[in-house]
Amino acid sequence: MNSKTSTPSSVLAVEPLSFPWETLDPFLFCVHHDDAYPPGNGRYGPPAPLLAGRNLGSDFSRQDGWSMYHGQQVPGFPAHPHRGFETVTIVRRGRIDHADSLGAGARFGDGDVQWLTAGQGIVHAEMFPLLHTDRPNPLELFQIWLNLPAEAKMVAPHFTMFWAEDIPLQRFVDEAGHATEVACIAGRLPGSAAEPLPPPPDSWASQAQADVAIWTLRLEPGAQWVLPPAAGEGTRRKLYFFAGAELAVDGHAVPAGSAIEVRAGSAVALANGDAAAELLMLQGRPIGQPVAQYGPFVMNTEQELRQAFEDYRRTGFGGWPWSDEAPVHGDGDGRFARHADGRVERPATPAGE
Repeated sequence: MNSKTSTPSSVLAVEPLSFPWETLDPFLFCVHHDDAYPPGNGRYGPPAPLLAGRNLGSDFSRQDGWSMYHGQQVPGFPAHPHRGFETVTIVRRGRIDHADSLGAGARFGDGDVQWLTAGQGIVHAEMFPLLHTDRPNPLELFQIWLNLPAEAKMVAPHFTMFWAEDIPLQRFVDEAGHATEVACIAGRLPGSAAEPLPPPPDSWASQAQADVAIWTLRLEPGAQWVLPPAAGEGTRRKLYFFAGAELAVDGHAVPAGSAIEVRAGSAVALANGDAAAELLMLQGRPIGQPVAQYGPFVMNTEQELRQAFEDYRRTGFGGWPWSDEAPVHGDGDGRFARHADGRVERPATPAGE
C-alpha cells in the first residue's frame, strides 16, 4: 500500500510506516531504532572507520545495519534540550546511558522504559555504548513524544524509570493454543486486574479522562486475539505493525510495515499469519490545543517558542554538570538510575546481572 486507504469495519485507515512514524494527538512523534551494532572497540564505539560513507554528527544511514545518529565516537544523541512535552523511551534490546542537566544519570534496557517530563526545560543525553567487545551489541528501542497540556508545559522536569520486571505483561491463549502477549507500559488493559505503573504526576497520561495507553503486542504464528475497546469517549487509537508478515485486522489483510488507525471504541479482531507479529499501540484522548513546535521545543504559541529559545540561550536550562557532552557510565551492563537528589534505584530482580 502506497497511500492511506479507507476501509469498512473498525479499520479507519492504513498507511505505510514512515520515518518517523505518524502519530495522533496527544502523541507528537514516534520512532523505532533497530541497530545491529558490532562488538565494541573498548571505548564504547564501533571498530569501524566512521568517516567512510557516514555524515558523522548526523548519521542516520543504517550503513552496515546501524547508525551513529549524532554521536561522534559513541552512537546516540549527545546533550540536547527539550521543553513542553515528554519522552517515553522503550528499550527492547541493548542499553542506553542517560544523563541530564539535573545531574541525574541512568543505564537501562532489555524491556525497561524511561519516562521523562521535560516540562519547563531539561538538557539530556541518550548514548548507546557498545559495552561488549566479544560479541555484537544489538539495540532496539522506541522513542515516543507525548504532548503536555498548556497548564503543564512549564512544570518542573522529572524522570521516572519503569523496570521491565515491574511492567504488567498479560498472556492470552486462543482456542488453538496460540499465545498473544501484551505489555502495558501505560494504561490498564480492560478486563485485566493487573495494575499499570503510574505515569509521572504532571503527564497527560496521569489524567484518568485522557485514556492514554501505550502497549506492545506480540502474536505467535496463527494467534488470534481481540483488542478490547477503549474506555474513554473521544479516544483515538493507532497500531504500528512493525514486525511479522501479514495480519488480519477485523478481516482486513494488512502487511507488516503498516500503521493502522482503528476505532478506539470498538473491539478489534486480530488474526496473525505464519510469522510472529509485533505491534506497538498508541492510544489517547486528544489534548486538542494548538501545537507550536520547532525542533526540541513544543509549546502552544509562536511567542512561547521564541521564549523557549531565549530561555535556553540565557540559562542553558540549568547548565550541563557532566564533563562530556556524551557521557557513558563505565563498563558492565548493570541497570540503575541515579536521581538528581542522589537516590539510586535498581531493578528488584535484575535477572542475568
